[in-house]
Amino acid sequence: FFLSLKLENKIKGKLQKQVCQVVLDHFEKQYTTELGDTWSSVRDVLTSPLCWQYAILLNKFSRCTELENSLCVEGYHPAFQGGLPYLPAAFKCYIRRTPGRFPAQKHQAGKLKEYYLLNAASLLPVLALEVKDGEDVLDLCAAPGGKSVAVLQCACPGHFHCNEYDDLRSRWLEQTIESFIPDPLINLIMLSKLDGRQIGDLKPELYDKVLVDAPCSNDRSWLFSSDTHQATRRLIQRKELSYLQFQLLRSAIKALRPGGSLVYSTCTLSKAENSDVINLILSSCSDVMPVDMSEMAKAVSQEFAFLGGMQQHELLVLPEKGRAWGPMYVAKLKKI
Repeated sequence: FFLSLKLENKIKGKLQKQVCQVVLDHFEKQYTTELGDTWSSVRDVLTSPLCWQYAILLNKFSRCTELENSLCVEGYHPAFQGGLPYLPAAFKCYIRRTPGRFPAQKHQAGKLKEYYLLNAASLLPVLALEVKDGEDVLDLCAAPGGKSVAVLQCACPGHFHCNEYDDLRSRWLEQTIESFIPDPLINLIMLSKLDGRQIGDLKPELYDKVLVDAPCSNDRSWLFSSDTHQATRRLIQRKELSYLQFQLLRSAIKALRPGGSLVYSTCTLSKAENSDVINLILSSCSDVMPVDMSEMAKAVSQEFAFLGGMQQHELLVLPEKGRAWGPMYVAKLKKI
């Protein structure tokens, strides 16, 4: 009886997750133009949550050997095995070819979680940042905290500043840090709720590495908007996002030390929020230069599908069946 009830509720949940036609129609027009023939296969994955493949990022501060063994039994294998230029030994992520989601762990005060469920493509910005021990790092738009947690799996920064302007998302970030990071290390992390557009003026040339995982038109979640009016408002406001992203990037560049690196990322396919923003920054800021990421793309080409024709300093992960899903845009710059 309980099994049939559980199955019934699961089916109901799937049926309730309906694609928002207003958003899909908008995407059809935009992405048919921007992606061409690729859009039809991308659309099929984006609109089918059962195709999404969740990765498992292990928490080195609460590592469990039994968990790794059980993951292997269930068909998971280590991600990022293709000779990446930067892959710390302590950084462990597992994926599998078949879609599915591993059970999530609930937040328990005083107890660290063993793993973080996420889209594997969202780890590419962190690996592109190449954080080393002792470096001063800024995560400008840090909530919900997955990339901040991933940074700490890679290295121990000298100073780690995690910022989130939105009050609700800031509390989410705080809970994520508490769930994954032990007390001694938490004391080295500074959480703030500053306007990211002002951080560059408040903290000029203070950081060696800056991650700008910018607010964007999240294609996956927008497609399943339950409120048509809200979806329509979002699509109207979408035009304003690129200017906000440009302002955040300009602020991040000011906060970066000369010789430091910056990674910009979004989870949208939109050219206006991706390449166009980076091109505008490169044409208007004389103190930054693009950094070639083609070696990184080559190393992970078995796990991710990338849009062709991109410049060497940028990647766009396309959702594709049998691959670790996106979308995820990543661009890397260096301050001169």
